[in-house]
Amino acid sequence: MKGPLFYSKILLFGEYGIIQDSKGLSIPYNFYKGALKTDENPSTEAIKSNESLLRFSVYLNDLQSNNPELVTFNITALQNDISKGMYFDSSIPQGYGVGSSGALVAAIYDKYASNKITVLENLTRDKLIQLKGIFAQMESFFHGKSSGLDPLNSYLSLPILINSKDNIEPTGIPSQSTQGKGAVFLIDSGIVGETAPMVNIFMENLKDNGFRKMLKSQFIKHTDACVENFLHGDIKSLFANTKKLSKVVLNHFKPMIPEQFHKVWQNGIETNDYYLKLCGSGGGGYILGFTEDLEKAKASLKDYKLEIVYNF
Repeated sequence: MKGPLFYSKILLFGEYGIIQDSKGLSIPYNFYKGALKTDENPSTEAIKSNESLLRFSVYLNDLQSNNPELVTFNITALQNDISKGMYFDSSIPQGYGVGSSGALVAAIYDKYASNKITVLENLTRDKLIQLKGIFAQMESFFHGKSSGLDPLNSYLSLPILINSKDNIEPTGIPSQSTQGKGAVFLIDSGIVGETAPMVNIFMENLKDNGFRKMLKSQFIKHTDACVENFLHGDIKSLFANTKKLSKVVLNHFKPMIPEQFHKVWQNGIETNDYYLKLCGSGGGGYILGFTEDLEKAKASLKDYKLEIVYNF
């Protein structure tokens, strides 16, 4: 048995900012994917995933008991499939900021939710907010607190524009250029990041008035500008604003950047060969890079393997 595929996602802009109502832009990343599956001879990984699914099913049962108006599931069918060895077969790296738990949540909702909202419906803003709310509650099992965006992206497989917490919409993004020299890329930090501790650091920082001011006057301002520039294909402004954003992150989000990347990060800002930013909550996993000249960036970052996400 194998279910439909659900893809990873990349939050191009909006990490941390969307907690404070900045804009955000999330795109599906089809390089990684996952599906619910049952095998005759499961691997150790499959057995671990199966055990995790069992714990998740208990959590979902509690969720629907406490919140029946939000969402209900066919728990009997889910637990029956789990008892037959069902697991989530995924190439999406965990702790890398590309939505491994989001794809799993989307797959479970798709298969087991009662009265589910489907991708084929006319997805009004209300339905999107409702879906996001359901997914936030489901994914909280993995992260402690979730915006619900990762599963939403995975479920819809569409770019999503976040205007504010209660205003999200599917969006079109400029089509990729095959001739252009610019690119968005990923660098593997080689470290697994954990979302919860990073979010805790951020929430602690929010108690500081100076940090809150910086967030509004710099971080959110540059994030919103980047989203607008990207959607309108204004590449020149996009790189100017990404550079500003990269600087702010290096100055104010240092704990989220693995230490061995502090210099690499600074080097990009100084040379203009590339600009780095967080991919998801940081602390490890992937780091996102933007460059106007991919060959230059590759030369500057020759010690790292770059995964191309989008070409300008």
